[in-house]
Amino acid sequence: MAALPNFFTLANVSLSSSISAKRRVTITCCASPATSFPESVAEAAAVNGTAVERSEVRIGLPSKGRMASETLDLLKDCQLSVRQVNPRQYVAQIPQISNLEVWFQRPKDIVRKLLTGDLDLGVVGLDTVSEYGQGSPELIIVHDALEYGDCRLSLAIPKYGIFENVNSISQLVQMPQWTSEKPLRVATGFTYLGPKFMKENGLKHVAFSTADGALEAAPAMGTADAILDLVSSGTTLRENNLKEIEGGVVLESQAVLVASKRAVIERSAVLTTTHEILERLEAHLRAVGQFTVTANMKGRSADEIAERILSQPSLSGLQGPTISPVFCKRDGKVLVDYYAIVICVPKKDLYLCVQQLRGIGGSGF
Repeated sequence: MAALPNFFTLANVSLSSSISAKRRVTITCCASPATSFPESVAEAAAVNGTAVERSEVRIGLPSKGRMASETLDLLKDCQLSVRQVNPRQYVAQIPQISNLEVWFQRPKDIVRKLLTGDLDLGVVGLDTVSEYGQGSPELIIVHDALEYGDCRLSLAIPKYGIFENVNSISQLVQMPQWTSEKPLRVATGFTYLGPKFMKENGLKHVAFSTADGALEAAPAMGTADAILDLVSSGTTLRENNLKEIEGGVVLESQAVLVASKRAVIERSAVLTTTHEILERLEAHLRAVGQFTVTANMKGRSADEIAERILSQPSLSGLQGPTISPVFCKRDGKVLVDYYAIVICVPKKDLYLCVQQLRGIGGSGF
């Protein structure tokens, strides 16, 4: 089973007594000097006319699209059913967690409202957090891998013309065509991450044009030399004669659980709710892809069966096999000839596990 994602642990605040973090995960993008974030929730409330003091905990979920449906599916798998009385309403409840309100918002608005204190928690893509959070210390990533919404923010250039032999970001930087009078034109909706990435990679002469959707047409139309956009399979790029280049991936993204740092520190209800959501997420994600294999095996003792099982590399299970005697009555006596074996194995090892069990005398699958 693939390693589970790491969990954020805030200094002096334990998000989960049963979750041990091997590393801390934070947004490390540098905030733009031109961007002014509210220094406190109180300041944000004063600007936006929102109430600072409220008892309910608010979580923002995507309101539309595939991310929205997959988020609801994940919560349902965690036994957290979102109850929305009217599909036109933007507020809902999760009955399993008291005092928790669900607010359906656009992903970028979820990030913005986490910054202003209008939301306490949110589920969005890492790309959205990075673009609209812009490295604000007021945001923390509580869970960095919810295992859906996978994509990457990537730079793509045409396969033809002056770019035909350009296959890496370093080759793109070295092209003599880009000057202050004739910069590289990049179409993107990521107006924070795009310039930041180009600067970090030494591309000095770049002009960005903002656009939403169908960016792949921009180079063919002559309105841009390259695009910076989210890519999943890359099929759309290839069908439009575009290619990704080595070193051109800005970030790998998937759905993440984000929290307001101030809310987690200052409000015990937010911390308690975050703890419960994390516990449910961890339980579900650990269970996904795991199968329980049950078999019977004849032997003289449980120790003998254990020796046979543990001699096989794929039969150790999570912490070891469970072995129990199978009782039968013969000639008026209670005897044990067989033992029941229960092993938890990853899906990818299921067939090999069955083969190895059969090879050492397992039956009754």
